[in-house]
Amino acid sequence: MELAITNLLFNRKAKNRKLDAVKQQNLTHAKVNCTYNIRGIDTEDKCMKDFLFTLGCFEGEKVTVISVLADNYIIHVKDARYSIDKELARAILI
Repeated sequence: MELAITNLLFNRKAKNRKLDAVKQQNLTHAKVNCTYNIRGIDTEDKCMKDFLFTLGCFEGEKVTVISVLADNYIIHVKDARYSIDKELARAILI
């Protein structure tokens, strides 16, 4: 009986770890000076999507975080540098 309970608890923890690993990360989780591929844009705001698209932030494109200062992210996309706020950085999935 104790073994069955232990196995049940262990399996739940393992499943939760797998679910955490599957969660998509956004640009706020990125390390500085590391290049990532954009997996998508996660926002319902059409204006924000259009703005990020004009910067070159779309699925499959490479993005690098140059620096982070007071919730402002300096990013490098398509041979250009941009300063975006934390809300825009959260919308970019890596």
